[in-house]
Amino acid sequence: MHLWELFIIALGLSMDAFAVAVCKGLSVRKASPRHALTAGLYFGGFQALMPLLGYFLGTQFESLIQSVDHWIAFALLGLIGANMIRESRAESEELNDSFGPKAMLPLAVATSIDALAVGVTFAFLQVQIAPAVSLIGVTTFALSCLGVKLGNVFGAKYKSRAEFFGGVVLILMGAKILLEHLGVLA
Repeated sequence: MHLWELFIIALGLSMDAFAVAVCKGLSVRKASPRHALTAGLYFGGFQALMPLLGYFLGTQFESLIQSVDHWIAFALLGLIGANMIRESRAESEELNDSFGPKAMLPLAVATSIDALAVGVTFAFLQVQIAPAVSLIGVTTFALSCLGVKLGNVFGAKYKSRAEFFGGVVLILMGAKILLEHLGVLA
């Protein structure tokens, strides 16, 4: 997998965290650098950790499902992407202005579950995991910091668009993996 493909996946995965960071920015009267760093560290850290865990899980089962791994990658990325698109159309949730562990930990886990599934697909695709999870973590960190600031300044205008974009990107990457394996794309 090329670096640009990993970056596109990192962007897609980070859109959930970005959308939640926008909401966290909305929830505070004045977003401080500490708010942005807290969101970035929680979301970026979990977005890096979860694909690593998924990768190790995937390598345990690689030999059993190697003949259908491209279909699994396609299905997982497609389902995650479709869910993100569905969530982009849902009603907004009540905002919580806390940036403490009780508020941030569940959000970080919830926004990174899809990254766990992507990590499983990385195992099947023989992706170099260290650069991949680093790129995902750094991208999510940066976009989460930006999301807190944008949410504080502009409001919820971009939340649903970010989730929709992330979902489309993941579906397209899943389709690309399948089409490459089937020989349709060179």
